[in-house]
Amino acid sequence: MPALNANGVLDATIVNSKTSSAGAGDGGKVVALGADGRIDSTMMPVGIGADTASITTSEALSAGDLINIHNSTGAKVRKADATTAGKEAHGFVLAAFGSGVAATVYFEGTNTAVSGLTPGPQFLATTAGLSAGAAPSAAGNVVQRVGVATSATTLNFEGGPPIVLA
Repeated sequence: MPALNANGVLDATIVNSKTSSAGAGDGGKVVALGADGRIDSTMMPVGIGADTASITTSEALSAGDLINIHNSTGAKVRKADATTAGKEAHGFVLAAFGSGVAATVYFEGTNTAVSGLTPGPQFLATTAGLSAGAAPSAAGNVVQRVGVATSATTLNFEGGPPIVLA
């Protein structure tokens, strides 16, 4: 009888399954769901999965921050900020990153690393990295719709065009 784990599932070593892939060396192995109950993005073909890029940070970022990509001797990422024209939101991060390190930037999709949102439209906030349920109104502020909150902890990010208030 094959070995079962505590959940009554065949042991991964018996079925030769993997929860993530390192590439061609894992060819022929069985796909297994990760601890979150989902298939890891490394198992998907090129072009299928989250729209992401690895970009160096120019400041520390917190999980869930809305980010802005700018040129500072190459592409860099910083917190998006509605108080400064040119710092509109281009995406978000799901993990925290220190300054000067490569961050995984998501350009669209669901940001699940946020909290305190009110379901409905969300706008780039005057607090760097955050969104708000109301657009800023002061002269010089940037109004940018950044998506829709579907719960207090979920922002469906879809960056709109930025408009600088006169």
